[in-house]
Amino acid sequence: MTDRRYVPLQGSDRKLPTAATLLGPVDPAQLLTLSLYLKPRETPPAGRRFDRVEFAQRYGAAPDHIARVEAYARDHGLVVADVDPVRRLVRIAGTAQALGRAFRTKLDRYGIATGEHRGRGGPLYVGDDIVDLVQGVFGLDDRPQARAQFRIAPASATASSFTPVQIADLYGFPPGDGAGETIALIELGGGFTPADLATYFKGLNVAPPKVTAVAVDGGRNAPTRDAGGPDGEVMLDIEVAGALAPGAQIAVYFAPNTDQGFLDAVTQAIHDQTLKPSVVSISWGGPESAWTPAAAQAMDQAFHDAASLGVTICVASGDGGSSDGVTDGKVHVDFPASSPNVLGCGGTRVTAGAGGTAIAAETVWNDGAQGGAGGGGISALFPPPAYQQAIALPPSANAGAGPGRGVPDVAGNADPQSGYQVLVDGQSMVIGGTSAVAPLWAGLIARLNAALGHPVGFVNPQLYAHAAACRDIVSGNNGAYQAGRGWDACTGLGSPNGTALLAALKSGVSG
Repeated sequence: MTDRRYVPLQGSDRKLPTAATLLGPVDPAQLLTLSLYLKPRETPPAGRRFDRVEFAQRYGAAPDHIARVEAYARDHGLVVADVDPVRRLVRIAGTAQALGRAFRTKLDRYGIATGEHRGRGGPLYVGDDIVDLVQGVFGLDDRPQARAQFRIAPASATASSFTPVQIADLYGFPPGDGAGETIALIELGGGFTPADLATYFKGLNVAPPKVTAVAVDGGRNAPTRDAGGPDGEVMLDIEVAGALAPGAQIAVYFAPNTDQGFLDAVTQAIHDQTLKPSVVSISWGGPESAWTPAAAQAMDQAFHDAASLGVTICVASGDGGSSDGVTDGKVHVDFPASSPNVLGCGGTRVTAGAGGTAIAAETVWNDGAQGGAGGGGISALFPPPAYQQAIALPPSANAGAGPGRGVPDVAGNADPQSGYQVLVDGQSMVIGGTSAVAPLWAGLIARLNAALGHPVGFVNPQLYAHAAACRDIVSGNNGAYQAGRGWDACTGLGSPNGTALLAALKSGVSG
């Protein structure tokens, strides 16, 4: 196409990290593979559920749209490495030089605290013959996108910690083991060892779940043998979800910690035609301000697709309190927990009564001495969703900010001081953080799905309609926001009352 014009791709503007050191240009001959996501032909209607075949036919990428992208790749000397119409994904491979020309960007090498990465600044440019089709192009910049939302407790916390089974009992989880369900875990580093899992579940007297590792974009089950690193996240997720739903299959999707890897892992899990997860747990995230709008929109679209397929997405709301760890003096919420199409999971601190069979007190997790607190607040990216229209969302603590989606939706035990007893790289330890709350709710959802005989899917509307199925948390703050009666920007609707939630779902308000 000789008269092609190149126009900025909406939402693709990327800022270089302020603490980065320019090391020089990327080798122009370096081979890269990008993920190009297409916009849906039409957005599936909210509240409507489709089977996978109907979804693929109605909302997968159109053949002529794929053909136009393939032609664009060929015109720029690139190779189409893979096409997945259901995910609306076209993977394009070529040299850094050819890809830079195709999207009118310059790639350089930068040094940051975690090592060297490939980076770009400014927007991407796409030919006017396909720009109307493209939702986002990912993989040119490979800086770390997310952080694991877990915190290791000091040794002194052991006396006030819990096993996942004890927490499930305190929260009134209904009987069952999630048999027939698949829980997907998204992991952006680290790994697990089968021997550790066998030892851990034997110690709990719980039948070990079947755990399957799924490789995404070259990611793999790669234990670092550093219990304080990403292995801690992986083992926490498996051990919490597996202890609560040992009859469910656990599918662990390993991907590189980049926006491309994160998004590809999520879409692969949602659309996995073999394992068919009914619930996805995500314990990784970062401030909304760290995401390009295109990446956040593509991820949110994937979550909307999940809702259309009856897949529940549980996401940790972050461990940095109302600032989300950003030091600019403003408040921030964590993404992807701020997506209106996920169940955002905040943090509490639990104290058990005498005998350990009931909750004596539950407050917002905010450990000033350790610097950790449950994330929450008002989104700067997403407006209030329909299910939050009936509650009084507070204004953002940022002066002049408009209304937005309130985060989180629910909460659960997250304070390392009342954390979870786990086994990581042969070490018994206590871990907290909202990382534990996402698999906690995922395990509950798996039990509910099995008990109901169908997936609850996008559960937020049902939860907001039956807030009494949650234990209201009225004490504490996460920095700028205070807990109170009803929904709040620290713990959402509250922590689970599993038996009450099952009864509410059985009453006919199903999703």
